[in-house]
Amino acid sequence: MINKRWPSAVLLGLLAATTLAGPVPAFAADDDRAEPVAEPPRVQLVLDVSGSMRAADIDGRSRISVAQQAFGEVVDALPDETQLGIRVLGATYQGKDKTEGCRDTQQIVPVGPVNRSAAKAAVATLRPTGFTPVGLALREAAKDLGTGSTARRIVLITDGEDTCAPPDPCQVARELAAQGTTLVVDTLGLAPDEKVRKQLLCIAAATGGTYTAANSASDLTDRLKQLVDRARDTYATTPSKVEGTQACPDAPLLAPGVYADRETFSEHRWYRVPVRPGEELRASVSVALDRPVNLDHGVLLRATAADGRELVRGVDAGSGRIDVVSAGLRWSAGADDEGDEGDMASATPTPPTVTTVCLVVSNMFAPQSGTAKNPGMPVELTVDVVAASPTPDGPDLGRGWVLLLLLTVAGLLTGLIAGWLTRWWVATWRDN
Repeated sequence: MINKRWPSAVLLGLLAATTLAGPVPAFAADDDRAEPVAEPPRVQLVLDVSGSMRAADIDGRSRISVAQQAFGEVVDALPDETQLGIRVLGATYQGKDKTEGCRDTQQIVPVGPVNRSAAKAAVATLRPTGFTPVGLALREAAKDLGTGSTARRIVLITDGEDTCAPPDPCQVARELAAQGTTLVVDTLGLAPDEKVRKQLLCIAAATGGTYTAANSASDLTDRLKQLVDRARDTYATTPSKVEGTQACPDAPLLAPGVYADRETFSEHRWYRVPVRPGEELRASVSVALDRPVNLDHGVLLRATAADGRELVRGVDAGSGRIDVVSAGLRWSAGADDEGDEGDMASATPTPPTVTTVCLVVSNMFAPQSGTAKNPGMPVELTVDVVAASPTPDGPDLGRGWVLLLLLTVAGLLTGLIAGWLTRWWVATWRDN
């Protein structure tokens, strides 16, 4: 589906970590330590400068001139803390040798603090020239961004399909996603046809990015600004890696934080979270669809007690994206079914101690024909434990004989009052 202005896909926010009492092997952060300085956003703009960018079909101007204008306006609006790099493809080789032309990709601005004058000058001198090695450019752009504690973004702008595969750009995107990197590729198609649209949509979906068709200069400029600005909303720290288990007793014990795992098709993965009396557990899970799956799919997040009783079942938390499926839940100690608690209390009374809640992440995905099952799909689990939200108590009418007595007295009083009012009204009516 081609959208000129695709709504921004909101990334999951990072919750503050809170230290829990007792031994907790998996921590996303430690409150006793100094807060780490957030790493600045890192963005790599990848621009297609192949021969087809000479076409003058966007507002009467050439595609390359529209892209250059958009680059200039975006660079001027960049926050000072942004780490920006620019890579081009098809920009230098003018010959006919495909082998040589399909190696034509260069980083013209290294990733680093923004030098606005140098960046705009480097882009302004580009002239459409050669082939379209999109797959190779993506692979090299990922290397340019390197590794670190924050997510990286690549913004690919192209008007044509890759003419150099292998490597196939969609397969390259899947390889990058399968490596467990926090790399997102957003794609912008300049006046794209159906083949280009499908390829760019596949690249974006594989890495959790977005695809937009830009059919005017304003479309391209506005969308490019949104994508670069979105880099500021990425994580300050990388999610901690964790491996869920097939049952609760041996599941990893999690403190508040953000965790990354992988889950194969139709799998259930278990985790444990300690919750004190008076505290509320808040959890959410997102599964990235980094490979083709059938349309009948979903994700279920449940909280259960150690004995297997279900405490609460999560609800869908859709954001309008087709590449990520999410769910979330909330549970407070004491929020369990009172009847079940009464039965358990009568048999084995327990003091108010820390409750170990089992979180179960289940998916109902089915792979399409030929889809690889391993490694599993990327799973991101967010856990937080906060003070339980106080809710006003309703009037306690009691139970059993107490309730029956209360209803009887209320009925008698209601009858007496109604009878007295009726007699008064009849007496008044006769007198008048």
